[in-house]
Amino acid sequence: MTVLNRLYASGGSEVLIETLQIALGSNVYALTRGWDDITATTESGEQVTFIACGIDIALPARNSDGTQDLKFAISNVSGEVSGAIRAALDNLQNATLTYRLYLSTSLNAPATRPYTLGIKTGVWTATDVQITAGYMNVLDLAWPRYRYTLAAFPGLRYL
Repeated sequence: MTVLNRLYASGGSEVLIETLQIALGSNVYALTRGWDDITATTESGEQVTFIACGIDIALPARNSDGTQDLKFAISNVSGEVSGAIRAALDNLQNATLTYRLYLSTSLNAPATRPYTLGIKTGVWTATDVQITAGYMNVLDLAWPRYRYTLAAFPGLRYL
């Protein structure tokens, strides 16, 4: 039995550490939930210091409805990350999020496979920023993708 399976089943002295690495163009923010900063190694072998902050994460549901969205909220106390996210919401092509789960006893690699998702939408208030990130929603895509409509092809009206 792996340490992670034992921890999920019956607990133990280890603690699960959730981290988010938010890439907004050339700016990268590394955050973790809690009060203590941690330095951990990513799956590529890079050492990253995750800054502690008030953060809440809701993982994607494991179901077959076609939408796999990760939702998270960041405290807007300092305004640094939330300001950058607010600016990036206007240009979502370069905004990605990587979720990693570490064990407190082993920060040399993520305990599970990381999720890398594109940032879809977000809202912000004076106290927090709430972001939704996810994979491409295949169920909401039309087939064929390119549709022959009257707006693009007015001659279709006379067929």
